[in-house]
Amino acid sequence: MIRARESKSAPVGVVGKVLRILEALDASPTGLQLREIAQQTCVNKSTAYRFVAHLESEGYLLRDDAGAYVVGPKLARLGAGIAYHATLRKVSRPVAVALSHSTKETVNLGVLDGHEVLYLDVIESPHSFRMASQPGMHRPLSCTALGKALLAFLPAELREELLLVLTFERATPRRIPNIARFEKELVRVVKQGYAIDDQETDMGARCVAAPILDESGRVAAAISVSGPITRMSRDRIHAYALATKKAARAISAQLGHSH
Repeated sequence: MIRARESKSAPVGVVGKVLRILEALDASPTGLQLREIAQQTCVNKSTAYRFVAHLESEGYLLRDDAGAYVVGPKLARLGAGIAYHATLRKVSRPVAVALSHSTKETVNLGVLDGHEVLYLDVIESPHSFRMASQPGMHRPLSCTALGKALLAFLPAELREELLLVLTFERATPRRIPNIARFEKELVRVVKQGYAIDDQETDMGARCVAAPILDESGRVAAAISVSGPITRMSRDRIHAYALATKKAARAISAQLGHSH
């Protein structure tokens, strides 16, 4: 019986070590040498080599010219593709539904997709007069509350790259007209913890969004509440913002983020 228990636990130990190696590499985008992997994960160097060599042969890891191991595109696709989007939807939906019930407005879940926002999920308001969004639709980063929340909390280097390709055509008179004003807006978003689209996408509509962070503290998605200005009046924005931030924190916790 003792041998049986040991044989069952052994694979779990192997999986734990492999996961520690992958987590260490994910936290080091420039790559790690084998000795660094062993040091950071407390996995024996020869054992670590067997694991990384196998992962490399399967295409999950790559080695650069200096011999450092980095996460390969095959592994990156597993985390950033459709499967991860499905996970985000599943984890977020109960919180998004509760937020929609409490605010009686449309709730949207969005992620960064290139230089646009991809709407992953939409819970429609029960009101007949409501904001219309659909899962799968794309909208600009520069005028949506979701886009501002995503951009504001990105790592600085990636944010700067995206800012270079943004356009500022004025779909409405309320839209921010240039990069200088937009950068000031992002500073304000970080300071207050939420973003506002005040009739910048559609006249007569307001939206409040907050960032969703993963276990490493990176922005994974954003959640928003949108509605007509007749219901989402200026004096009620703060209340909507508090509710949206609370929902974003709840989803972030589900993704492993600790505040």
